[in-house]
Amino acid sequence: MNQTVLEQKKQLVSELADKIGKSGSTVVVEYRGLTVAEVTELRRLLREEGVEFGVYKNTMVRRAADQLGLSDLDEALTGPNAFATAADEVAPSRILCKFAKKHEKLVVKSGVVSGKVVNAAELKALSTLPNKDGMIAMLLGCLQSPIRSFAATVKAIADKNEPQAN
Repeated sequence: MNQTVLEQKKQLVSELADKIGKSGSTVVVEYRGLTVAEVTELRRLLREEGVEFGVYKNTMVRRAADQLGLSDLDEALTGPNAFATAADEVAPSRILCKFAKKHEKLVVKSGVVSGKVVNAAELKALSTLPNKDGMIAMLLGCLQSPIRSFAATVKAIADKNEPQAN
């Protein structure tokens, strides 16, 4: 093998390992059978959420995963695969699972979430969660509710005890 080609492959494996290691989640999907228009639509949806989507050789991804100690990912690395990575743990699985419901040819196979290999069922469960901003809004709503109730109760008591003007 040509030394230049070998160096390029080593560089690609290093970049993939870095991308997978630093991402919040990476999802492996099989895209066989999707039309060009469907793949273009999927790429647009992913790009809007800040998710990178690419096709790499399975051997390169396998070597990158082995560098990270994620050898359990090997089972999913058969056939034509695409890989979606993002800093957000939920966005790739949410978008891909929603797209897979409409387009049966897209198969969610496996992934890595926060450094742990997960199967398709776990990714589908994760896809039902809202994004990070949605989770923060829900948390703030939960924190505000008791304070709002307490303030309303105090105001009601103050209004009740206030002398009536005749």
